[in-house]
Amino acid sequence: MSQGPLMPKATAVWLVENTSLSFEQIADFCKLHPLEVKGIADGEVAAGIKGLDPVSTGQLTREEIDRAQENPDYRLRMAVAKVQLPEMKRTKKGPRYTPVSRRHDRPNAILWLVRNHPELKDAQIMRLVGTTKTTIQQVKDRTHWNSAGLQPMDPVTLGLCSQIDLDFEVQRAAKDRPQVEQPEPAGQTLMPAEVSTAREPQPEPFSDRSRPPRPAEEEIDVNSVFAKLKQLKRPEEGEDQ
Repeated sequence: MSQGPLMPKATAVWLVENTSLSFEQIADFCKLHPLEVKGIADGEVAAGIKGLDPVSTGQLTREEIDRAQENPDYRLRMAVAKVQLPEMKRTKKGPRYTPVSRRHDRPNAILWLVRNHPELKDAQIMRLVGTTKTTIQQVKDRTHWNSAGLQPMDPVTLGLCSQIDLDFEVQRAAKDRPQVEQPEPAGQTLMPAEVSTAREPQPEPFSDRSRPPRPAEEEIDVNSVFAKLKQLKRPEEGEDQ
């Protein structure tokens, strides 16, 4: 299947207005339906579209149009482009570009990522900082030529990557990392919610029934009391005599 014009409807409008080509010929060249081309001729389709001359844009030649007008069975062919553009080759996405003024900060950013996010893979650090695997390994093994002077620094603060990119790589690394089962704690455990949230029992109101029984009071003998008082008075009378 051949490639159609860049602006098929605008090209069809121009061909309808400026040539005597059949609807089938225009539809075949513009990759449209013949009824759609008929609608363009009737003003029902593409009413506000301005026609585009395919001859001036290099998509058709005047000789090709004349040949098609003489033979209704002839099908228009796209003109061969005079300038051949080279085909774009897809290249693999390399590490992030780092400005020259920030390249000396990459080892500090690598050290920060290794300490704060050990779950990140080397490939992820390479994408974030724009470094090489050799440099990452040297920072990890402390064989870098400036290992003594390295200080962990946030790559976002240094401007080497954005916070969105860092969070995305951290989340991806967390998903790839296998989940470690937490061991059940031994010894004392938390009380169930039903027990910890239960109300304390209210103390019963004080009543006479809760008092311990008092010992029975001894009955007072009136005669014995007066007898003791008389015995106390007699010694006092004897002292007066």
